[in-house]
Amino acid sequence: MTIEELKSKTAETSERVAYLAKFLKITDHQAVVRDLEAVMAKPDFWDDKEKAQETVQKLSSEKNIVEPFLALQKHVDDFNALSEFAAEDESFLEEADTAYADLEKEIDKMELLSFLSGKFDRMNCFFFIHAGAGGTESCDWASILLRMYRRWFERKGYKDEIIDMQPGDEAGIKSATLRVEGDFAYGYLKCERGVHRLVRISPFDSNARRHTSFASADAFPELKEDLDIQIEEKDLRIDTYRASGAGGQYVNRTDSAVRITHIPTGIVVACQMERSQHKNRAMAFKMLQARLYEAQEEARKREAQQISGEKSEIGWGSQIRSYVLQPYQMVKDLRTGYETSQTQAVFDGDIDEFIEAGIRWRHEQRRAAAEEQEA
Repeated sequence: MTIEELKSKTAETSERVAYLAKFLKITDHQAVVRDLEAVMAKPDFWDDKEKAQETVQKLSSEKNIVEPFLALQKHVDDFNALSEFAAEDESFLEEADTAYADLEKEIDKMELLSFLSGKFDRMNCFFFIHAGAGGTESCDWASILLRMYRRWFERKGYKDEIIDMQPGDEAGIKSATLRVEGDFAYGYLKCERGVHRLVRISPFDSNARRHTSFASADAFPELKEDLDIQIEEKDLRIDTYRASGAGGQYVNRTDSAVRITHIPTGIVVACQMERSQHKNRAMAFKMLQARLYEAQEEARKREAQQISGEKSEIGWGSQIRSYVLQPYQMVKDLRTGYETSQTQAVFDGDIDEFIEAGIRWRHEQRRAAAEEQEA
């Protein structure tokens, strides 16, 4: 790196960080942090424990934006100081080059947050996995996907709980519904929507033939209670049944599980996580609200696209990623082109690069569509 290149990169990093500060409204978030900390300092703060917990969670959520940015700003200041030294003494150029590479990665990470600016991106979410056609093969693949995502949740520090699960006839699962709790859970997982394809030598085939299996993933935000979603009681069919799987004898002796069908749309949700039928019904109703809101938004989006001629994004039913274990080992995202041969690491939840690439791809798709519409 030459002195002139260093000066150019110094100016570039400062501009990118200044833009991020403005786009992410860091000053506003800092003000919210100060206000919340002032509330928490009051002696009667814990009198209302439920409200106090909400405040603590909100403060943590705000700090998840503010603190990484402040750390980034400090590294920018350090890099600028190092650049000044290098301008006077070229022996610092190599150190500045290394520092720039590290700083660029930090800025890229912070830019990712700016792409998660959707209305519900910071919310918890409901995450669904469904086995495709293919019987036992697809059910087994669905269970592998479930394990992969739960490992990723653990890496991210997210809390997840299985709300409903339908086991396969011989192995694996037919479907699973999870509630995922954590900052930006929906923003990250909505990019995982679509069909996931597995190619491998089947462990269920005595002739050891190669099989292709499919499973799908979907995500919906957990909506706040104050969001107005009109659901008529006459439009619902509510069934109760005995919960399957873990939960003890008490669960299996009572019809505690709840399935709600929204007749006009055909949307079906189910919950069997609680021993209480009342609690399962409440959770199923929350899922139904999320599914109906998403359906309404998708309908509005399709209408807008038809009016403007905008190209639609890859949808829920589209294949997004291929996992090949035979005759070679490769996981490849079909939207972004990102790939890795470290298949076992992926199945162990190391999918950050895939998800981040998906978020950037989604951002570029929207930006290109907006530019095309303006033209």
